[in-house]
Amino acid sequence: MSRVHCRLSKPAALIFGACAQVAALAAFADGTTPAAHPFAAPAAMGQPATPSVGGLGQVTLALLIVLGAVFAVAWVVKRMRGFGNRVGSAIDVIADIPLGQKERAVLLKVGNAQILIGVAPGQVNTLHVLTEPIDLSAPPTSPNGSRPTFKQLMMRSLGK
Repeated sequence: MSRVHCRLSKPAALIFGACAQVAALAAFADGTTPAAHPFAAPAAMGQPATPSVGGLGQVTLALLIVLGAVFAVAWVVKRMRGFGNRVGSAIDVIADIPLGQKERAVLLKVGNAQILIGVAPGQVNTLHVLTEPIDLSAPPTSPNGSRPTFKQLMMRSLGK
């Protein structure tokens, strides 16, 4: 049996815990607890109780609160991912592009030099040290001055 570990920051864990407590309180808002209904009591042996609309509403509300809490925590964690990793201005990530499912190429600025590195699971390799820094302020333009349309690309790929 494998375990899945999820590391949350302290504020995210506190928010998630508070939302779980609110959901639990909402589920038992009618004042009944599982201990208030004895198991196999003689009075309860009659007709099975049909679920009421109020009970289904409470369960639905609790489920929506829990799902909302999960999505809120995921959003907060995603926003805080890059928070606090700055090393000053000595090292900067200029650009990165995915090359596969888990592989990417990253262009770093270290001082005045630019280094292209390849990042894969468990491995980081220097691909190239650029002698002249790349200026990324202006996007590269195509020879005709504009990007080709989808129709032009399809016609070119069909050989027409």
